[in-house]
Amino acid sequence: MTSDVKEMLPSGFGRLWTAQTVSSLGDGVTHAALPLLALTLTRNPMALAVVAAAGTLPWLLFGVLGGALVDRWDRRRTMWVADAARAVLLVLPAVAAALDVLSIPLLAAVAFLLGLGGLFFDTAATAYLPDLLGRTPALLERANSRLRGAQTAASGFAGPPLGSALLALGRAVPLLADAVSFALSALLVRSLPAAPRPLPEARESLLRQARAGASYVFRDRLLLGLALRPAVGNVAFLAVETVLALFAHDRLGIHTFGFGLLLTAEAAGGLLGAGIASFLGRRLGTGTALTCTAAVEGLAVLGLAAAPNPYVAGLALAVCGAGMGATMVLAPSLRQAIVPAHLMGRVASTSRMLAMCAAPFGAFLGGWLATTYDIRTPLYAAAGLLLTMTAVTATMTSNRRVEAALRGAASDASDASVGGPGHRESEDLAREAARGLS
Repeated sequence: MTSDVKEMLPSGFGRLWTAQTVSSLGDGVTHAALPLLALTLTRNPMALAVVAAAGTLPWLLFGVLGGALVDRWDRRRTMWVADAARAVLLVLPAVAAALDVLSIPLLAAVAFLLGLGGLFFDTAATAYLPDLLGRTPALLERANSRLRGAQTAASGFAGPPLGSALLALGRAVPLLADAVSFALSALLVRSLPAAPRPLPEARESLLRQARAGASYVFRDRLLLGLALRPAVGNVAFLAVETVLALFAHDRLGIHTFGFGLLLTAEAAGGLLGAGIASFLGRRLGTGTALTCTAAVEGLAVLGLAAAPNPYVAGLALAVCGAGMGATMVLAPSLRQAIVPAHLMGRVASTSRMLAMCAAPFGAFLGGWLATTYDIRTPLYAAAGLLLTMTAVTATMTSNRRVEAALRGAASDASDASVGGPGHRESEDLAREAARGLS
């Protein structure tokens, strides 16, 4: 993806960027407030884990089906309805908190439904962006860089401390603040320009469409490589995250405040990585840039495992965050540039679901390795996983393969117009893949 296109982003993108930034700030508020609210109700670790895990369950249970629904529905409407529904939803626990009838089951149910709304919004937003901008790789990279940077700043830096501060004013306050953020986001998204509706797939059941979308990912080596990296990466990163606080305390002598600074260093690296992603893609080619950022993540985790003091650990986490930030701009931009519009929702949700399903295995692996061996062992194992994954997927996401996919997408776009040859060929491939799995 080496284009030097300098086109301006359309005005509608500014509204989308603002909507997602406001919503991300609210997400950060709730991300901090929800577990703290749960902590006011119980000290049972399993109950707290249920609330924490509930938000990820929609991706595990409905990820591919959600993508199939997004490919059937109007994407702009899906986004604003999802945000409006989440705004209304958050009023319920806020009222329950004000009336002092808040409970763990209610918090878990709210977390689950918020996650379900996030599934539809995120999938629809990923599919809508190329509808809004077109499929010019340079524009998609610039747009995703801005979206990712704002999301990191809002949900990673500003949101959590704001959530903690608002909670001090009352248990209902952070929930109402997030509800307002969702309502504002819904209004902004509703004002966006309408996008073309995905072409209908006649006489296809929802389950078959979902299976076809998933199969499309597994049959394309480039898309499979793009999906494997976050999946394997989540195993590695959750193995690290599970023991990071204990590692920081026991091996680095870092306590509560210092641990927060470590996480801030990682978020700062993420901002830097998102900012330089387009530059890396232009200079190295997207395929090579993705391989380099994956290798950087593995080497950074290796440096973290061997860190002799908190300063080296903070630097390692910042470098790792930079690699992750760049990857999370380049990979979605490439996917949006090459996947046919009518399959975008299913392809995006399949990739996200694979990553979400892998996370629990990483948490279990980290805990088991630390218990069986040593607190540094999960970090060394994670570095090994990341570097092995980098080597395995390097040819799957090479510059040559990326350029071929971009040429194919451009050719399909010129043929497709409305239901033209490009659309039919990619739909035939998806259906053939679905039959192969039947």
